[in-house]
Amino acid sequence: MTPEQQSLTGTDPTSGPPPGCPAHGLGPGGLHRLYGPDAEDLDDLYERLREEHGPVAPVLLHDDVPMWVVLGHAENLHLVRSPSQYCRDSRIWTPLQEGMVKPDHPLMPHIAWQPICSHAEGEEHQRLRAAVTGAMSTIDHRSMRRHIGRHTQELVNAFCERGRADLVSQFAEHLPMAVMCEILGMPEEYNDRMVQAARDALKGTETAIESHGYVMEALSRLTARRRSRPDDDFTSHLITHPAGLTDDEVREHLRLVLFAAYEATANLLANALRMVLTEPGFRAQLNGGQMTVPEAIEQSLWDEPPFSTVFGYFAKQDAELGGQRIRKGDGLLFAPAPGNVDPRVRPDLSANMQGNRSHLAFGGGPHECPGQDIGRAIADVGVDALLTRLSDIQLDCPEEDLRWRSSIASRHLVALPVRFEPKPQQDAGLPPSASPIPPQRSTWQVGTPHTDPAPAQEPRPVAPPPALVDPVPAAPEPARRATLWHRLLRWWRGD
Repeated sequence: MTPEQQSLTGTDPTSGPPPGCPAHGLGPGGLHRLYGPDAEDLDDLYERLREEHGPVAPVLLHDDVPMWVVLGHAENLHLVRSPSQYCRDSRIWTPLQEGMVKPDHPLMPHIAWQPICSHAEGEEHQRLRAAVTGAMSTIDHRSMRRHIGRHTQELVNAFCERGRADLVSQFAEHLPMAVMCEILGMPEEYNDRMVQAARDALKGTETAIESHGYVMEALSRLTARRRSRPDDDFTSHLITHPAGLTDDEVREHLRLVLFAAYEATANLLANALRMVLTEPGFRAQLNGGQMTVPEAIEQSLWDEPPFSTVFGYFAKQDAELGGQRIRKGDGLLFAPAPGNVDPRVRPDLSANMQGNRSHLAFGGGPHECPGQDIGRAIADVGVDALLTRLSDIQLDCPEEDLRWRSSIASRHLVALPVRFEPKPQQDAGLPPSASPIPPQRSTWQVGTPHTDPAPAQEPRPVAPPPALVDPVPAAPEPARRATLWHRLLRWWRGD
């Protein structure tokens, strides 16, 4: 079988491989499965597929449903930027039309068409997308960064005195939900139950439907409240947008924004923190100033994008992609993980991608992620604040003991145990600091010769800045005393 002869529509079945063929033990037609024992290490499987088929490879989903996975960087960009050839409407997918995809298929929640902007096309897509991007444009990013900083401080306060923590369950899985509840306009809904429900709904467990229902009830309450009493938040602007979304459309788009932002940012935070803790060169560049936290986040988006693949795109007509013949009705997986390590764009994976934002982590084309700046801000501020508070943080287990929960869609770090010297709590309303400044010693000053202690004097009041006082300026402190005070501050801070 050659790649050009492979059809995934189910209309041209091919016979199985002859006895003794290396393809025995694989799926129908000798195709690799993206599930089961063959897919325990998907990164390795993608590289084998790249060697065997090139930048676009035929694979099998659960129940041996045929699909293409797009492995090349350029091919992925062509896929998402060619709406005349490929769409997100699974109703045209041939295996679905022919009954190969059952209603209880494990991936049906990802594949089933929904009346949301990420699945719509044409004028309907423009109407729904305009409402989402319009509401996004009203977000005050300065206020959002303050929310991120405050919630980071609160989360770190919860474990800083213990000297140990799990940065996945105690930080990465909580910060995005806390911030998104603020942005959507339902800060009162943020709690452990909301975090657990979102994680459960996204994992597809036996209780996923119940957990999904819990989240949707909260979004329904929010929609009804903001329909009657609009406020200055994302939900209110989504409701009042000229696109005129119905309550059902509002709820579905709130769900889309909440789940997509939550899962992507939780993974991004965990991945970025793991890189800082396990790669000495990475941390050295941060500590030495050769790399900023935002640049570190972009490196993480190249190496470990939050979503490995995205379901799915569907061919609207016969086409050619990456040397493969794509039939009308074929399904294709947009795949940022293998696309980001395409040797044609990254021949040296150890090379620094500093300043390069051409990764595939947030998609592209008409369905490019509209909330990517929110995810970047949560990761930038959260990672920076945590490392400031816990500058001596270290991994608390051998790196080889770290475990991931993998699926076709994403690779989620299960736990990231760390240790550090116990730290005092800090005011969540203030910027983070490495350590609090101890109170001034009033009976002596650094550099003062040893003499009999002088009688205590009342401290002289410090004059406020000139812009905040009456036109008559207060007399300045003598130069010698100001210099000694600054020296004392620098000594306490360790400068």
